[in-house]
Amino acid sequence: MKLHNSIGPNPKVVRMFMSELGVDMEMVDVDIMAGENRQADYLKVNPAGQSPALELDDGTVITEITAICEYLDDLKGSTSLIGTTPEERAETRMWTRRVDIAIMEPMANGFRYSDGQEIFKGRMVLIPQAADDLKAIAQERLTWLDGLIDGKEYICGSRFSMADMMLFGCLEFFSQMGQPIREENKNIVAWFERVKGRPSAEA
Repeated sequence: MKLHNSIGPNPKVVRMFMSELGVDMEMVDVDIMAGENRQADYLKVNPAGQSPALELDDGTVITEITAICEYLDDLKGSTSLIGTTPEERAETRMWTRRVDIAIMEPMANGFRYSDGQEIFKGRMVLIPQAADDLKAIAQERLTWLDGLIDGKEYICGSRFSMADMMLFGCLEFFSQMGQPIREENKNIVAWFERVKGRPSAEA
């Protein structure tokens, strides 16, 4: 297997997941800043032009970070990162989707439509007038999550999961791109430092 890798929060999530699983594989770096992901060679790998993409030994390509992580977890025989019981797996998938849709998506589009316009113009439809509202939505949902993780070690309680990695990858990246973590969200701040201390955070 090999991972088509790049800068950005999505590849970071998969690299963290691989690190937590103890999985190592060939990395093929894709220069998204130069638009390599929009060129014909890469579009043959992933027609959506997105990174990361997991290429299997038989040529099959799996994209979308949740699908990649769940596939790698399945190969390991189901771990606590996704869940070892139906209840744990449902909990992880619930929180992963909430993080993805409610926080990561508006935060990413808020960046694309403002600070990231020079990178994304000509590659997608941009809505600059929506940027501030999208950033506000992401922060509102972070404050909501801050209340829900009060007294918890991780999003799923004491169990570190894919939901934590998705949120960490998002916040680590976008906090450097004009969307810092608000100090008043003390539970999120403490959680972020806790995750940052894990060896996989360096992946």
